[in-house]
Amino acid sequence: MAQPKKDKTVGKHKRDIIVIGASSGGITALLELVKSLPKDFPAPIFVVQHLPPDSPSILAPMLNTVSSLEVKHPEDGEKFEPGTIYVAPPDHHLLIEGDHVNITRGPKENRFRPSVDALFRSAAYSFGSRVIGVVLTGYLDDGTSGLWSVQRMGGLAVVQDPHDALSPAMPANALEYVKADYVVPLAEMAALLVQLATKPAPAKPRVTAAEMDLLKIELTIAKRDNAFELGIIDKGILTPYTCPDCHGALTQLVEGKLIRFRCHTGHAYTVSALLSEVTESVESMLYQSMRGLEETKMLLTHLGNHFVAQKQLSVSKLFFRKAEETGEQARVVHDSILKHEAISGDLQFNQKKHLSKQG
Repeated sequence: MAQPKKDKTVGKHKRDIIVIGASSGGITALLELVKSLPKDFPAPIFVVQHLPPDSPSILAPMLNTVSSLEVKHPEDGEKFEPGTIYVAPPDHHLLIEGDHVNITRGPKENRFRPSVDALFRSAAYSFGSRVIGVVLTGYLDDGTSGLWSVQRMGGLAVVQDPHDALSPAMPANALEYVKADYVVPLAEMAALLVQLATKPAPAKPRVTAAEMDLLKIELTIAKRDNAFELGIIDKGILTPYTCPDCHGALTQLVEGKLIRFRCHTGHAYTVSALLSEVTESVESMLYQSMRGLEETKMLLTHLGNHFVAQKQLSVSKLFFRKAEETGEQARVVHDSILKHEAISGDLQFNQKKHLSKQG
């Protein structure tokens, strides 16, 4: 277990806001984690688990079967209480502000709603050093930017040991950009959270007005989806790239070593998520091109057969030749699809894993 950083405490508040993010393998991990938490756990816990948008809201009932704490999907505006676990409903962001939760349908982040980053940022903005951010198993890197914000605002960064995770990429990516305060296996996570939730929160670190302004804007985007009016484009470097979701202009934002992007309508991407989405859209466009060429071939063949029936053989040969040429073009596009590779930031993670095995 990594040793925590020493800090000066003010004693007014405890580390009493717990935010947890998980993706692939997360349901199993969450079941194991919550069943180990004591019934007198002194803090509220907020959870984002990536789920399909049309899935039924069964995660909270599942966790309730093994947890001694109450687990629920909260209502928008509901006041939160210690000793309760609040789980984001499918296709809705879970945000916290003041003493209540916000359930919203703001723009997707890293192709997800709910977004781990959105939850983490809302906690960091409202509660600063009182926050403990936890990244569990999952693909890609949702949670990395949010965990960076948690730590930047004085909170603690806790990451599941990637070697212990069913899907190690999400915790590994977090560790690539955030110097975690604790890196632990899942079996030690509950005991660690019990210990940390009783510690006094440190004084708020010095944060620039520009950083606070950007954090506030991104929280507002997740709540109200009005990125353009809020001027998000002016908060970074305008790029020549467009959003894979809505084709809006993308602006580049930098957090420490982490580069990410937001479009003027509000969608947000890390490099990993953007690469993944762009390469998937390229495959989709290739399939559309192949479909168009195959439809053209069918039409040309149909017309050739028509002119054969009309005894216009010279004309029919022209259409059949064009049909064969178009079919060859379709086969070229088909071969391109088979060779196309989906790329994301996990390419870097997988390469490191490959090199470590070779070593």
